[in-house]
Amino acid sequence: MSVDLSQDYFALFGLPRRFFIDDAALEAAWHELQSRVHPDRYAHLPDSEKRMSMQWATRVNEGFATLRKPLSRAQYLLELAGVDSGLETNTAMSPEFLMEQMEWREAVEEAREAGEMGELEQLHHRLRQHAREVLGGLAHQLDEARDYAAAADTVRRLMFVERLQHDIDEALEALEE
Repeated sequence: MSVDLSQDYFALFGLPRRFFIDDAALEAAWHELQSRVHPDRYAHLPDSEKRMSMQWATRVNEGFATLRKPLSRAQYLLELAGVDSGLETNTAMSPEFLMEQMEWREAVEEAREAGEMGELEQLHHRLRQHAREVLGGLAHQLDEARDYAAAADTVRRLMFVERLQHDIDEALEALEE
């Protein structure tokens, strides 16, 4: 039994290298691989095989964590395509996008300060819908158009959306206390 540690995560899980993946197939492949490489199965073997099992299990878990979340999966696809998404260095965004983000943030802050849970839930719902639209565009950029520069820009935008979703979640939690 072995796992090829040099395979990309898609090959490791037997999935096509695409943004849209079958979540159930990913989950099933992860469970199957975990059962094959789990360190407990190798506890009675020499240390070298125990270490190898730990490496396999780590690789399988890292791959699963990367592929199950759309943002990290998109970043990984860009990496495989040799594209630097510029997450740390490229923070330039269109004025329209920045204005939209400011409006979202202001609306969240106003609802938080007013203690309007219903408004925060509505914002959360609208933002989730917006995120689905952005993800659909990202899927097209990565899977059909292979427009990696546009996809890198969309990934950066999606990071803003995820942060805003997190902020809304925190505001809702604070109001529930």
